[in-house]
Amino acid sequence: MLIFDADDTLWENNIYFERAFGRFVDFLDHSTLTSAQVREVLNEIELVNAKIHGYGSLNFGRNLQQAYRHLAERQVREEDLEHVMSLASRILEQPLELIEGVEPTLADLSRRHELALFTKGHPDEQRMKVDRSGLARYFGHRAIVKEKDAHAYARLVAERGFALEDTWMIGNSPKSDINPALEAGLGAVLVPHAHTWVLERQEVSVPEGGRFLRVETFGDLRWHF
Repeated sequence: MLIFDADDTLWENNIYFERAFGRFVDFLDHSTLTSAQVREVLNEIELVNAKIHGYGSLNFGRNLQQAYRHLAERQVREEDLEHVMSLASRILEQPLELIEGVEPTLADLSRRHELALFTKGHPDEQRMKVDRSGLARYFGHRAIVKEKDAHAYARLVAERGFALEDTWMIGNSPKSDINPALEAGLGAVLVPHAHTWVLERQEVSVPEGGRFLRVETFGDLRWHF
């Protein structure tokens, strides 16, 4: 059983959020704060709000609005807040771009293994991306959850009757894909992405007896499975 993350594992995602953030910094036009400093403020807001509201472009827009209210050096007008929200809403208008090697690799792996998709985020947005990707046919099971922690992995395995010793989680995020899967007793494969969201970055922690692999590209999975 091979379980796959979606965003930034199968298709590009965070690059669109970063581009929206760049446009936000330009619009904010702060007199003293650098882009990195504005990013730190937004990170703090996102860290708190993700636990309450979850993920997705709509919540990202709300986070940008909160950051704007906090940092703006001019009167905060309703039209300004609407513009800030539009920066986030445009993310969904971007063409969905599969990461190189994803489709042929899934086609190959699906001939030998059972595949599942396990992602977090806004359900409607994630289902839309799955549909637009054209990859749904490779997955015998698809699940969208609010958060991917060890409990979520344990629940998935129990509900689907997966054998832990034969189950691997594959993704780009140490925080959501690798460490909690290892904690739950699954094997885990890190497929690094150059633009993994900063709040998804962690040191990989492999427990004693844990099964962990790192590959350089998605296509490399074919040599291991």
